[in-house]
Amino acid sequence: MITVKFNVSGLARTRIAPSPAFEITAWLRLAAANRRHPVLGMADASARYALRDPDVALIAAVMPHGSQGYVLDMLTPRPGVGSWKHVLSAQLDAVSQTPVEKTEEQLLEERYPNGGMPDRVRRVLEDGSFARRAADGLRRFWHIALADHQKAIEERLAADVARRAHLMATHGVGHVLETLHPELDWAPEEMRIVKPYDGASDLSDSELVLSPSALGWPNLQVQVCDPLDAFIAYPAGGTAAESKADTALSGLIGTSRAAILRDLGISRSTTELSRRHQLAPSTVSYHLSVLLDADLVTRTRRGPVVQYQRTRVGDALLRDAG
Repeated sequence: MITVKFNVSGLARTRIAPSPAFEITAWLRLAAANRRHPVLGMADASARYALRDPDVALIAAVMPHGSQGYVLDMLTPRPGVGSWKHVLSAQLDAVSQTPVEKTEEQLLEERYPNGGMPDRVRRVLEDGSFARRAADGLRRFWHIALADHQKAIEERLAADVARRAHLMATHGVGHVLETLHPELDWAPEEMRIVKPYDGASDLSDSELVLSPSALGWPNLQVQVCDPLDAFIAYPAGGTAAESKADTALSGLIGTSRAAILRDLGISRSTTELSRRHQLAPSTVSYHLSVLLDADLVTRTRRGPVVQYQRTRVGDALLRDAG
């Protein structure tokens, strides 16, 4: 559990703004791990091509491979105000200017506290060029893999900002905070965030930026340790619903697969699902493997029987799709 303290001054400075750097990092993380986005599917050939760049590969090397794990805070500076191009340029400048001591702290104490840092990362850290090369890597990945999709990403995030702004105007900041994500609970002067680790932060008199994310959907990313760089990336509403017609989504969630996912609010076995949906066990196993790869279901063994159940990611997909 993470607890975040507020006061009236800090709450008054809370604002909503997309983070281009976070969108880039979220997509790069999926591409590096060869993992599916629950809605948008696998990263395309352009993203895989971008991973060949030495500076992009450097960032990929420090990314956690699963859906959980620490992503360097320095890669996702708190977004400022202005156009997408202006905000991204400022964020990349902030990445490149990260002090060496902060870079070392995040790599040595946060990302690799028990050792295991790749040799190529250590060499770049020791020669002091990690921050500059990380900024270059983010810039190149953006231009190669995502720049052509900028308009679509911007429009989706702008729609969420407009909706949250309306909620803020009609119901207040507290209502916006408490409706961002099921893992986030808002109480007077305190925010509580469900995470598999403990932490505490005090954002009294500090600015907090709430950033909608399409490429990081449906996860909640919290960056609140440094009051001068505090932001929360939350899943942009409508990401699943607006993508129903996308080829990537239809490839991931077909009719049978969607029915199976809806049926996994409780644990069920392949045999049970086969009987309930009148599908061959081999077909059910294939659909489950795709859902499992996308983190939409989890698998547990109970004696000789393997059972599947929907994850929070799967819950979010169904909820956002209506």
